[in-house]
Amino acid sequence: MFLVDSHCHLDLLDLSLFGGKLDAVIEHATAHGVDAMLCVSVSLEEFPRALAAARPYRRVYASVGVHPNEREGRDPTVEELCALARSDRKIIAIGETGLDYYRSTGDLEWQRDRFSRHIRAAREIGLPLIVHMREAGADTLRILAEEGADAVGGVMHCFTADWPTAQRCMDLGFYISFSGIVTFASAKELQQVAVRVPEDRLLLETDCPYLAPVPQRGKPNQPAYTRYTAEFIARLRGVALERIAAETTANFCRLFRPP
Repeated sequence: MFLVDSHCHLDLLDLSLFGGKLDAVIEHATAHGVDAMLCVSVSLEEFPRALAAARPYRRVYASVGVHPNEREGRDPTVEELCALARSDRKIIAIGETGLDYYRSTGDLEWQRDRFSRHIRAAREIGLPLIVHMREAGADTLRILAEEGADAVGGVMHCFTADWPTAQRCMDLGFYISFSGIVTFASAKELQQVAVRVPEDRLLLETDCPYLAPVPQRGKPNQPAYTRYTAEFIARLRGVALERIAAETTANFCRLFRPP
């Protein structure tokens, strides 16, 4: 069985919990059947660390992008995103990008402009997008459509919206990724979305070190915990864990085309 953590932040993990070694994180994940990971960039300043976390491991990959809430660091141009994405074959996606109206307030045109630049870079270089969407569904979908994001597709990471929104995302060529949130007792509507998403559009993630799934909720998350989310979704859908593993791994490979 082969599982993929399609969205993690290995560079943000507290390695003191693992004897100071990222190797221990990777080995623990492998022991739980999680053999591939995508380490996602959240800022240009942190990007070298995200890439460095991926480089030593055959099935760990990286992305380049700036999180929608990030204000302290440098804002990327289309050209800079493309240059960084071309700098290493480990980089298989553009993002994390998108819109977040929950944690950012006021005039958010800067956020929408940054999102558009990421989409343009993804189209220019031919890489899929990793999209963060929180309380900004209408604008996220509008900008994806206006900027032609369907030309490259991508993933709606840590999806928490409703079924009609999921349908509109899939109509634009995007996959739907579920984090540990789907295992929470309060996530009944999201669980119904997880039941309805077609097998060929389903992905799994941890978003570690955040959002650990039940039964590890409240603890620092790690890639190994992808298995708990996979087991939960398998029970929801009434299928074997092996089937969820096979489908989500195939989807990851189809979308991101890892080397």
